[in-house]
Amino acid sequence: MTTVTPFRVAVPQADLDDLQARLALTRFTDEIPGTDQGVAVERVRRLVTRWRDGFDWRAVEDRLNAYPQFTTEIDGQNIHFVHVRAADPDALPLLLTHGWPGSIMEYLDAIEPLSRHFHLVVPSLPGYGFSGPTKELGWDNQRIARAWTELMSRLGYHRYGAAGNDAGSMISPEVGRLAPEHVVGVHVTQVYSFPSGDPAEFAGLSEEEQAGLAVLDWFWKEKGAFNVLHSQQPQTLAHALADSPAGLVGWLAQLFDEDLDDDFVLANAAVHWLTGTAGSALRLYWENARMEQPKEPTTVPLALAMGEGDFKSIRRFADRDHSRIVSWRTLPAPARGHYTAHTATEALTSDVIAFFTTLR
Repeated sequence: MTTVTPFRVAVPQADLDDLQARLALTRFTDEIPGTDQGVAVERVRRLVTRWRDGFDWRAVEDRLNAYPQFTTEIDGQNIHFVHVRAADPDALPLLLTHGWPGSIMEYLDAIEPLSRHFHLVVPSLPGYGFSGPTKELGWDNQRIARAWTELMSRLGYHRYGAAGNDAGSMISPEVGRLAPEHVVGVHVTQVYSFPSGDPAEFAGLSEEEQAGLAVLDWFWKEKGAFNVLHSQQPQTLAHALADSPAGLVGWLAQLFDEDLDDDFVLANAAVHWLTGTAGSALRLYWENARMEQPKEPTTVPLALAMGEGDFKSIRRFADRDHSRIVSWRTLPAPARGHYTAHTATEALTSDVIAFFTTLR
């Protein structure tokens, strides 16, 4: 199956009515004031209220449908993607990959500025949104990367760049690893390279590296429960997320920065809810926990553009896993957080454009 079929988002009104009914029946939990035991009731109540009374899904549909969208079957899995061609027929194609708890909504603000310079391909991950749910086991980062190389080939792109955030920051380097003859470079917002356990890796750590390790240690001790649960028991959690939109937005909100605008959070949550993929999206963690890790570093040029306050990438571990890091920077203030394609669109897209311009 190599057919590429035009696609438009059109959620049935009955599904939106059902969502409203469920939100109206939300039973909020209690909490102990002044404690930090997870996402606060006040935030969930605010998001649920906005989802009921102010959030406009049809407006989100209109924004998505303003861009050409398609579906195609790759390796037995439906794949949905936005495909926007630049005015310049010789523009470099660029593949953009999102992560969890996000969706292609992560990149909606970035499409217009990037499409002035690139032919853009923005797929929904297998199991996520309009690509989901997954139909079988095995859809880990490496299999997704193989699917992405097939997608780009199917579209007639044989020389292209890859960029990503969150899971996309892991998948995009794998695309370069699989197809170095086709991928001119990789741009990411995080480099997920961790200590291997070799004590020698900790010799001579700089103050900045020590601070980065302290942040990582804090995150996994205080915020890492989602990763453990997704990696071990995603199906157990899926029952609740598939049944309760309030429960879904509460779970997703733990990794949506608190200073994000509510409509961005709700747009991503709505994609999970209205496509019935809140559960299948979790499986990526389960799959990656069982994936054989690469033995050799990547070889294509790689650029990192971190948001202040986001995951702290550590250069010495990154150099072990990627042999051609050519740019390593933190985006300038006020760009910060995990979703800079949305919150600092100009800063991130300018960095992406500058990096790939050097590789033309």
